[in-house]
Amino acid sequence: MPEAYTLAEQAALAPLNTLGVAATARWLAEIRDAAVIPALLALPVVSGAPVMVLGEGSNVLFTADFPGLILRTDFGTVRLRDEDGSTALVRAEAGAGWDALVDWTLARGLAGLENLALIPGLVGAAPIQNIGAYGAEVAESIEAVEAWDRQAARFERLDARQCAFAYRDSVFKREPERWIVTAVEFRLAREARPRLDYAGVREELAAQGVTADPTPRQVADAVRRLRRRKLPDPAVIGNAGSFFKNPVVDAALAARIRGEHPQAPVYPAGEGCSKLSAAWLIESCGWRGRRDGDAGISAQHALVLVNHGNATGAELLSLARRVADSVEQRFGVRLEPEPRIVGARW
Repeated sequence: MPEAYTLAEQAALAPLNTLGVAATARWLAEIRDAAVIPALLALPVVSGAPVMVLGEGSNVLFTADFPGLILRTDFGTVRLRDEDGSTALVRAEAGAGWDALVDWTLARGLAGLENLALIPGLVGAAPIQNIGAYGAEVAESIEAVEAWDRQAARFERLDARQCAFAYRDSVFKREPERWIVTAVEFRLAREARPRLDYAGVREELAAQGVTADPTPRQVADAVRRLRRRKLPDPAVIGNAGSFFKNPVVDAALAARIRGEHPQAPVYPAGEGCSKLSAAWLIESCGWRGRRDGDAGISAQHALVLVNHGNATGAELLSLARRVADSVEQRFGVRLEPEPRIVGARW
């Protein structure tokens, strides 16, 4: 019977983050059962230390060593809890791979996660970031999130309203020292309602000979082809995917930018607001493919910061700040990062 957790001291983090940034954790715990979390956190050697949950490290930038305890969830059971004919409730533990979960649901004829295919990371990170892509957000499919509440010292089940989801945001992201996500419940449909309006999806389907009524599997395959073509592979060059959020701005500002630059992508984002393409803003400032030492911007996609080899977290952060400053100076729009920045403020 394997131990419920392992605990290592002075653990190297470079292999555990997709940017490949060198850093060290004072303590690193691999947990195989969510039930041991309270006992682990109560150990005298880690009690009172800062705590951070690290999944696949695909949405984090370390700019310094981590002085406390990093938790990694090594429990990932996925099961069908119930269904009512038109929908099904799927429960996935935090350590399950996200894209593996998407495939699991597709294999069982369930729709809702197909536009989120190939997003890196684990299930536990999905609600924290409210991951999204190709016109969909995971919040649309979440029924509830299970988490250890460090403040109340108990396991909680938060419904979607309590999760306070917003664009790339949630209560878990706003209070990272409080919540440790242990499982997520998804309400998924039996009948497909494909979402194809995001740029490139219809065209990719058409290129594969699918012109009407695509299945969720076909949509997921199209999204995967698009992502592989547009985004660099972390196994080839260190990156954390899209580094900047698409900014949501006042509609009047978006209209001014569109008036001055008719080619600028602008999307509706609620009453009085518009969403701009961060990639277009950055590329318009000439950053795509730029490099400063080993820190750079991907030549494939302007949203992606890359580590060409030995860039430090501080060097990558400095580059990201310069990118954001140039966009603000030219367009009056302030970019915000998507990844969690550890050891520094944005």
